[in-house]
Amino acid sequence: MPGVTHWQHPRFHAYFPAGNSWPSILGDMLSGAIGCVGFSWAASPACTELETIMLDWIARMIHLPTLFHPFVENGRGGGVLQQSASDCILVCMLTARAWAIRRYKEEHGYEEDGAVLSRMVAYCSKEAHSSVEKAAMICLVKIRILETDENYALRGEVLAEAIKEDRDVGLVPFFVCATLGTTSCCSFDNIAEIGPVCSGEEVWLHVDAAYAGSAFICPEYQYLLNGIEHASSFNMNPNKWMLVNFDCSTMWVKDRDLLTDTLAVDPVYLQHRYSALGNSVKPPLQGAEDLVRYKIVRDRRITKIHSQARALSEAVRVAGQQRCKIRSSVQSDDGLSLLPTESAANKNRNISRQLFLVKI
Repeated sequence: MPGVTHWQHPRFHAYFPAGNSWPSILGDMLSGAIGCVGFSWAASPACTELETIMLDWIARMIHLPTLFHPFVENGRGGGVLQQSASDCILVCMLTARAWAIRRYKEEHGYEEDGAVLSRMVAYCSKEAHSSVEKAAMICLVKIRILETDENYALRGEVLAEAIKEDRDVGLVPFFVCATLGTTSCCSFDNIAEIGPVCSGEEVWLHVDAAYAGSAFICPEYQYLLNGIEHASSFNMNPNKWMLVNFDCSTMWVKDRDLLTDTLAVDPVYLQHRYSALGNSVKPPLQGAEDLVRYKIVRDRRITKIHSQARALSEAVRVAGQQRCKIRSSVQSDDGLSLLPTESAANKNRNISRQLFLVKI
């Protein structure tokens, strides 16, 4: 087809995998035929509640801590679909900014928001996606791009030193974005070190697993989530490894109230008897109404990812097996060579060499 880039072609190796599948296609067809505009619970209760339940399934599949789950005792977490990881990062940074300003005023007394905002600073590694820097530009905050180690991973010591330097000159650290599967080389930031630093400094930690997050469906890769309990939010992209066609990004938070308090807008034409406007009546599915306040979602994403979910673990495992076959073929060919293998000490914080062949 002239003028069309065929992302599904077997010889297309740019950007990232964009796998499709017949369940995903059927999901798109079904949602397109229904034509539902699910922008709130009242607009489509089934859309909102299916989204909430399905994201709880995936959270359990990738072994996210129960703090991210909505259907547990006293659960304040929950998941929501976004268009892209860029949206996830922006929404979380906006929320972290509002949370940090409130905390700053509580600790230091009243100060104009603009004065506090001018001193706020976010952090990421030089391998992080450009969307982190763009989010900082939109949020009107400073951002420090930190150096990585020999495995292209951000380390806790580097972050702690940067935060101390900034506090010493009067800045207000408020947000850190760690990446699991960077765009350039699929490196993994050391969240087992970064997490305790963020918890100790009371800084919001967002974990961007847009590329590699789907691998966590397989139990053998879940050790890469060590330290995730310190994160305030997490996102991954099913439109990469999970054979769900673009666009679809999943996001979870530990405390959905922080999001809804930051981004809630309640015009009269969106209010209904289940609105959280002093009304004790809640939707049949507890938590559903809270989450729709900050979602950017079309019902087609819910349908196609629901259609695909049951086959995900096997699909990712097959991709890992194919990677092993390719690796073996490269090793047996005198004309090809692999990148240096990692030491055992580095295994728990970086598997970029293992996953890179799957990425290309």
